[in-house]
Amino acid sequence: MQLSNGKKALCGNHSVSQKMLTQTLRGLERDGLVHRTVHPEVPIRLEYQLTEAGRTLREPLRALEEWSITHLGSVSASQKSYDHTNRPPAAATDRDK
Repeated sequence: MQLSNGKKALCGNHSVSQKMLTQTLRGLERDGLVHRTVHPEVPIRLEYQLTEAGRTLREPLRALEEWSITHLGSVSASQKSYDHTNRPPAAATDRDK
């Protein structure tokens, strides 16, 4: 995947800074999950591919995605319930003093 063409594919509609994307890809490369190829062109072109180890994560990540989709409603409800019951006290105003 070429980074210039791949940011949309990697990030979808989520707002991800170039810095965060670069740091994440470098970490994945360091971990041996992706391989980076630098093409000496102007402008420089980078291409990323999953390594064999990275490809072994496809099925577990698909399972996690399916679980997330299935349980999104209950997780969201739990978060709202927790936030409601664990709300920090409102800041005191000058009027309250």
